[in-house]
Amino acid sequence: MISIKNLLSIFLLASFFVACGNNSSNKGDAFYSEGQYKEAIMAYASYLENKPNHVKVLYNKGRAHEELDEFKLAEQSFKQALKHDSKNTQILLSLSNLYHNNGKPELALMYADNAVSVSGAPAMAYFLKARSMHSLGNVKEALREYNTAIKMSPTNGQAYYYRGMLYAATDQIGNACKDFKAAVKNDYAPAKESIKKYCK
Repeated sequence: MISIKNLLSIFLLASFFVACGNNSSNKGDAFYSEGQYKEAIMAYASYLENKPNHVKVLYNKGRAHEELDEFKLAEQSFKQALKHDSKNTQILLSLSNLYHNNGKPELALMYADNAVSVSGAPAMAYFLKARSMHSLGNVKEALREYNTAIKMSPTNGQAYYYRGMLYAATDQIGNACKDFKAAVKNDYAPAKESIKKYCK
């Protein structure tokens, strides 16, 4: 199953590769793109010795730690980057995603909410806010944010899937089945199992 972490990675990849424009930090980017995350972290750390407050390098270092499931180190890098760019939606969404994946929905919601408050926030911000509210059992609020995320990005199969799961949990099976089918149509294959389970 595609995780939220992977979905967020797809959303952020395009900006990742332009995140560090100068040659000194491109070594870290090159290592990252090859899946050599430990080497990327060392390259980023070396760069940060001279520019310790470089937001994009701190962020990219956090992403590399996240790939290695080094939660605390990723958290530290993201938060340090956020200190110098508090309205950066990439950082806010990465923190929200990090906390969601580590069973801390309250913190995930806080950072997703901060991302939503930034002008021009992407659909992913609303999706992560919905997922956090869903985890916390806030059904109405979660549904509202799923609706917004889908309206902004109508080909997000994962958003349809999780909205469908919310509908299924509240016995709205007709709506759930519509969403599961929309999820499959938009290339979110795990929804096929939900169709088998709920859509007789």
